[in-house]
Amino acid sequence: MTFDIDLEKGSTLSNEQLCQLFGCSPQGGMRRSLKTNTLVIVSNHIESIYDDRWIDGIFHYTGMGRTGDQSLTSSQNKTLAESDTNNVAVHLFEVDHDKEYRYQGLIKLAGPPYQETQQDESKTDRLVWVFPLRLQDGSPVPVNNQEFLSSQAVRIRKAKKLSDEELITKAKKAPKKAGERTVTSTQYERDPYVSMLTKRRANGVCELCNHSAPFKDSKGQPYLETHHIQWLANGGEDSIDNTVALCPNCHRKMHVLNSITDQEKLLQLNFKKK
Repeated sequence: MTFDIDLEKGSTLSNEQLCQLFGCSPQGGMRRSLKTNTLVIVSNHIESIYDDRWIDGIFHYTGMGRTGDQSLTSSQNKTLAESDTNNVAVHLFEVDHDKEYRYQGLIKLAGPPYQETQQDESKTDRLVWVFPLRLQDGSPVPVNNQEFLSSQAVRIRKAKKLSDEELITKAKKAPKKAGERTVTSTQYERDPYVSMLTKRRANGVCELCNHSAPFKDSKGQPYLETHHIQWLANGGEDSIDNTVALCPNCHRKMHVLNSITDQEKLLQLNFKKK
């Protein structure tokens, strides 16, 4: 018997709401519900030890089992492997922001499960089963740019904590093909006159490090980039009072560190220009 789950694709639920709707357990990445005859698949891109990824519209999902080699005939791995014939509806959720479960929709097997080597939670190599899954309707719901960057930042912080030996092991066993995510972002239409005046005002010299532009562009002009001291995303103005011309290295530095000392230096510089 199948149940209709009234949930719009792209909806975001809390864990409690997910459990109430599907009648499933509040824990785990594969949650079987006999009540609704469903299998809820959760891929947590923030906390998971697994290497789940989208490639060419196919979601490669690592099976159940946190230690030792995984079995295809046990627990919910068997349910998912037989989902083409057992009449269990399989639903996919992804987590890119803490405690927010984004619904991708109903999924089905896109091919037979395959094995690959991944590390378990004790950092021991083991064989896992990976399920290639395809959405039954449409494409994956895009992730917000900020959420995507946040989830990537979490993974980068984890990588920084590893020893050189651990990094070598991880890198050698990493999938050769990069995962794909469709990301949405807000694009700001910057005023070209403000940008050009800012660069001319700098006269070919970076306004943070005070060094000449590192190279000239195809027109023979010193190459500098316009930077908003208070970022547009944070409500900053697209005005000559809020823009400076920086070399590529300093521009990247501001977007990585954005230190208070550098901000104050650039604000003071613009104040003196008035």
